Amino acid sequence: MTDVPIAAVVLSLVAALLFACGAVAQQSAASAVPDGRSLVSGLVSSRRWWAGLVGDAGGYLVQVAALAVGSVLIVQPLLVTMLLFALPLSARFSGLTMRRSTWVFASVLAASLVVFLAVGNPTEGNSDAPWSQWALPLCVVVGVCAAATAGAFAIRDPRWRALLLGSAGGVLFGVAVAFTKYVTDLVGDGLLEAATAWQTWALVASGVIGFYLQQKAFQVGPLAASLPAVTVGEPIGAAVLGIAVLDERLRTGGVGFVVVGAAVAAMIASAILLSRVQAVVGTDDLGPVAHDSA
Repeated sequence: MTDVPIAAVVLSLVAALLFACGAVAQQSAASAVPDGRSLVSGLVSSRRWWAGLVGDAGGYLVQVAALAVGSVLIVQPLLVTMLLFALPLSARFSGLTMRRSTWVFASVLAASLVVFLAVGNPTEGNSDAPWSQWALPLCVVVGVCAAATAGAFAIRDPRWRALLLGSAGGVLFGVAVAFTKYVTDLVGDGLLEAATAWQTWALVASGVIGFYLQQKAFQVGPLAASLPAVTVGEPIGAAVLGIAVLDERLRTGGVGFVVVGAAVAAMIASAILLSRVQAVVGTDDLGPVAHDSA
């Protein structure tokens, strides 16, 4: 009997594909909304955007099924393959062809995320930390997100705008992750207690604002700039708060810390490089191209 459940692997890959389809549909719908028009009203009236949400919901349900038959350390790294599905799908439906460099950077990013999740693998911490422990780290993280968002609206380059907005949205998703376990436990104790807790509203606020910034990133720039940034920002944001506030610790030491640090550096570098790579019409880097979209 194999150590790795085949069902968990298959379900994880199916979930990754559904998440990728959802992201491609949402980015396509968001990019069709003109800058001067309300993004929210434009998305709500788009059937393609709603189809993307259905893809996300399907991916989540399949992810839950995968976690029912396999461990987090199997499922979460495999979900990273969403990037390798989403980028070629986006290029295909845009009538473009991915450059070889895009495949390389996307593969490096996916591999780095897998290493980060598998080697770091933090222990569970103290999920009910008081506000006094949350205050400073949370303000720093929110301040970084605010600075990234302000920077995105101050520059014109669509790739950098998408990168900064995607990063801010991803980090806020990570903030939501940091609050999730405590709020889930509160719901088990009673809905009233959960509804009156500040952690619940912090979870809702970070999730809603993060989702809006993700959609805004989809609107202003290419998927190759926004989706990798969101994907990197979420685990980094969750890890920073987990270690700084919840007393989580990485299950590694010595060489492991070096490996995790290198993985984080590779994640950030490859996300930035992906944002600079443009898909082209015609053939890829191996031959001539008909047009460069840069």
